[in-house]
Amino acid sequence: MPSQAHFSATFQTLKAVLAEYAPKLTVVHDEPGRYYLDAGYSAEWKKTICFGEVRICKNYVSFYLMAVYGNPALLDGISEDLKKRMQGKSCFNFKSIAAAQLKELKALTKRGFEAYKRMGWA
Repeated sequence: MPSQAHFSATFQTLKAVLAEYAPKLTVVHDEPGRYYLDAGYSAEWKKTICFGEVRICKNYVSFYLMAVYGNPALLDGISEDLKKRMQGKSCFNFKSIAAAQLKELKALTKRGFEAYKRMGWA
């Protein structure tokens, strides 16, 4: 059975994708196995909006990108390979991540950040 140590490299790789945006967002959790960023406050929703999270789970590392939950058009044109990693509307699960998946996830995260900026949350 995989362990947290087994997924450490994948976690660090995915954490780096989100950490690029940390200077413009709020780091809520930065601990072994969990990294979580909040964006700005939404007057409409009356709460602070999550930007993303990386978490080591039992059988994989989860990458949550909340911008795609609120704006599913961001997913238009993603590869079948990345789509297969999706669970739900905003979560991608990885045991390991290939270079092409990482490149695509970085681009998707950037589009998500730009969408948050347009909404005034970043």
